Amino acid sequence: MHLARAVAAVLVVIAAAGCQDTPAPAVAGPPSRERILTASRELIADVRYATLSTLNDAGAPESRLMEPFAPDEAFDIWMGTNAASSKVAEIERNGAVALLYANTTLEGYVSLTGRAVIVRDPSEKSHRWKASWTPFYKDGHRGDDYVLIRFTPTRLEISSPKQGMNNDPANWRPVTLDFGR
Repeated sequence: MHLARAVAAVLVVIAAAGCQDTPAPAVAGPPSRERILTASRELIADVRYATLSTLNDAGAPESRLMEPFAPDEAFDIWMGTNAASSKVAEIERNGAVALLYANTTLEGYVSLTGRAVIVRDPSEKSHRWKASWTPFYKDGHRGDDYVLIRFTPTRLEISSPKQGMNNDPANWRPVTLDFGR
């Protein structure tokens, strides 16, 4: 519950900061699952960093910037981090997390909630490595200090008027998609 309130507060701030009179493309009826996923991928592709929120020992949200990989075909999102970081312990204790992408160009956001797990598999670590991370890990992707976070979303929210993803005018609820997993 704390995590949901924290994400909602962040979304209100983003929405208030980015509100402009941008004409939305005409869209008949609610967008299809495919259109929501396509718009979300487009918005995410234009954002380098996302905000990952976990729950600390006291059950309060902790948020930090991450540099995730693009969503895979199933929309799972992978991130690299240091094994000693507090987020690793928090995810191992409680995998409920949220991931938020704010896109100022498209004046929208994608917010995802779901489950995260820590992955230490050497082949995955090798496959999911960015050369720009070399200064941060003494043995690169081979070291024990480098681990992966695999995030599997269960729910997606998108608000992006420039892409025709408009909030409900009656209650401001964004376009949502439940992944059914």
